[in-house]
Amino acid sequence: MKKFTWKPRRSLLALAILSATGTALAESQTHHLSIAPQSMSDALKALAAETHIQIVSDGDALKGKQTSGIQGDFTAREALQKLLAGTGLTYTFTADDAVAVKAAENGSNATTTLPAVTVAGKAVYDSTESYLVGNSITATKTDKPLMDTPVSVQVVPQQVLSDQQATILEDATKNVSGVQRVWNGEANGQDFVIRGFGTRYTRFRNGQRISNFNTDMANVEQVEVLKGSAAMLYGRVEPGGMVNVVTKKPRDEAHYSLQQQFGSYDFYRTVAEATGPLTGDKSLTYRMDFGYTDRNSFRDFVSQNQIFVGPALHWQASDKTEFNLSLEYTDRKLPYDTGIPAIGNRVANVPINTNYGQPGFKFNEDPSDSTLLDFNWSHSFNDNWKIQNGFVGNWANLHYRKVLVAVFQPLLEQGTDPMQVRRGSQFTDDSQETYLTYFNLNGKFKTGEVNHNVLLGGDYYSDETRSGGFFGFSATNAPFDSPYKMPGDFGGGSFAFSRVNLYSPTYPNLDFNAYENQRINHPNNFFVSQTSWYGLYFQDQISLFDDKLQILGGGRYDWAHLASGSSNSYTNSEDINGNYNGYVPSFNNIALSKQNEGFFSPRVGVLYRPWTWLSVFGNRTEGFGTNNGRSGNGQPLKPETTEQYEAGFKTEWFDGNLTTSTAYFHIDKKNVLTLVSDGGIYDTIGAARSQGIEVDIAGRLSDGLSLIASYAFTDARITADGGAPGNNIGKRLPNVAEHSGSAWLKYAFQQSSLKGLSVGIGSYLAGTREGDNANSYKLPGYVRVDTFAGYTTNIGPTKLTTQLNVNNIFDKRYYFTGAPYYANRAWNLPGEPITVMGSVKLEY
Repeated sequence: MKKFTWKPRRSLLALAILSATGTALAESQTHHLSIAPQSMSDALKALAAETHIQIVSDGDALKGKQTSGIQGDFTAREALQKLLAGTGLTYTFTADDAVAVKAAENGSNATTTLPAVTVAGKAVYDSTESYLVGNSITATKTDKPLMDTPVSVQVVPQQVLSDQQATILEDATKNVSGVQRVWNGEANGQDFVIRGFGTRYTRFRNGQRISNFNTDMANVEQVEVLKGSAAMLYGRVEPGGMVNVVTKKPRDEAHYSLQQQFGSYDFYRTVAEATGPLTGDKSLTYRMDFGYTDRNSFRDFVSQNQIFVGPALHWQASDKTEFNLSLEYTDRKLPYDTGIPAIGNRVANVPINTNYGQPGFKFNEDPSDSTLLDFNWSHSFNDNWKIQNGFVGNWANLHYRKVLVAVFQPLLEQGTDPMQVRRGSQFTDDSQETYLTYFNLNGKFKTGEVNHNVLLGGDYYSDETRSGGFFGFSATNAPFDSPYKMPGDFGGGSFAFSRVNLYSPTYPNLDFNAYENQRINHPNNFFVSQTSWYGLYFQDQISLFDDKLQILGGGRYDWAHLASGSSNSYTNSEDINGNYNGYVPSFNNIALSKQNEGFFSPRVGVLYRPWTWLSVFGNRTEGFGTNNGRSGNGQPLKPETTEQYEAGFKTEWFDGNLTTSTAYFHIDKKNVLTLVSDGGIYDTIGAARSQGIEVDIAGRLSDGLSLIASYAFTDARITADGGAPGNNIGKRLPNVAEHSGSAWLKYAFQQSSLKGLSVGIGSYLAGTREGDNANSYKLPGYVRVDTFAGYTTNIGPTKLTTQLNVNNIFDKRYYFTGAPYYANRAWNLPGEPITVMGSVKLEY
């Protein structure tokens, strides 16, 4: 029998993970694990980080071994059995929290099955290290460990979302360096500024682009932020980065939970989940997530009602083939909130509840609904080659009943006092259809001493929006504090709202039915927009010198198409009984202006990992941005293009329990659309540059003490302009703080008398920001402080968690404005004042 000997210098894996609770590992202690197919070395690293056991292995035994991964709830012993199945590897528990992995004796493929170690007094409450996630699929689509990925990508895991009681996506991204929340009108637009550039409502779910997709946090597992242009893999995106939501998956062990949240301003939210097997062999599993939100706001005339339902099925047809089907339906009513205008060089000094919209329920709701269908499957030909294919469709209906502040600053009428805010109206109905299909082939092979991880893929994306109704602003001579309509008494003209007093607004009586009548009988706007593209991409990440050197290279070519047009024509219709059915928009008769573009987006990255705790990396990427439409004479304008250089390093500390990422970046964006005349004529003469340094930290400092923190220095400026109303060269991009950061610290008590009690405190800060491209006014800097306390205990088989969060405990006043493409003096949204949120959650 071959004797097993330790080889410390040759070991590829020697992780010493500190015990999470100070208690011994027991056979019945389970962990929710999601370990993707990958090399055995990386899989065991992920398992060690999630289960907090020490794994020591023979490097020669692991070399070339792959695992098909695991998904669900497992003990450490069960997870090892599944990961090592069929690999010729075996394991032995050398202590309660230590495992040795080696080659099976006599070539046997069976894993060692030793009697379970039974230890009394096991703590059920797992208090540790879930602030750290070691892998991400967003950066390379191959689920490489973050330490081996030569780009910046940060992950906000489920435990952080839970501790902070994240109810909207912005609650997650505040933990990531260089990401700023922006004004978004309906507070659900989920747009961000990353590294100085807006994301233009480009939203990703499980790595797939979805237009008009608004995340409900009920089924979100984690949030991943990829920095820099992701055009090589994802097509047309903004250069700052992208936010990708990773949803929860069905489990093969039954689990149920019910959570009730309640808080300030009549906030109530109910979240429920159920998951488990549908068949005895656990090959078919299900999941059902539900979320219901009903809330008011510190802002006048603002309330929200939202229902979310998300069923999902997973079929493990064989150990190599799986199918996934999920559906998401969202129905919401959420008002449009234009915020507070700027006067002079600052936001108007009015109470933060002041809303220049219109009181009345019907004027305050923008009902909308969306249905998303996601089907995908994958098949592993062997341990090294895997194929993936999927389809995503999203159908959204948006109904706007808005009273909004005009895009002009409040005007001081000659001889009039006080100042007045000009208002407008939008009564339109939009329908949007989005389709995406994709194909990926991932393979691993060797050429000599070089390991290859190859990805070949393609996708097709299509989005069409149709809008009909009316839109308009009050004229410059509109009466003060009274309704106003354009000349013609609905005769095809815009019906718009009055002005109101800036400092003490009074609201005229408005006839909602009159506006509905205008929308039905005399619409003045029909609009059609069609966007589509085909993309093909390839990528190879090669590894040299025992995986110490990683070289990533690849590229993508896009064939993009854009067509758009508008009209004010409409026809009336009658049913067979002669009853009026309202207008029929002449969408099919709209003449569409079309343009086609092609672009190649390359990416190259290098990473060197001289020691297990340090990775040094650099990359260069190019991106292909949005179509810019047409010039004043009808000629297609060049699309936006971007180029980025990035360099940095990543580290692991405290035996891999704490990770850091530090990066320097430089981004140039060209062909930025710029207004060249007051008649609404644009040209691609604009350019912008952003550069800076970012630091992110996440993980565990000691038993029970967890941290997630960030810092960003961002210098984002306009480098070419020359348009109307003036030259903005050298001015800062709006809503981009030169200095920003965050820190959230949590302590889970380890003493037996306080076991289950956790407390935390966090701070979020941003320096002074510019309000618009002209830098005509500033948003003040702020420091916001949040805190929480939670307690978990067991009542029989049920786990009960109670929690209380207090946000902005010092009641700091601060604002968000828009991204560069819609920053405006009229739109500045106040941040929430001091708020309290409680939660009671049952799990079994």
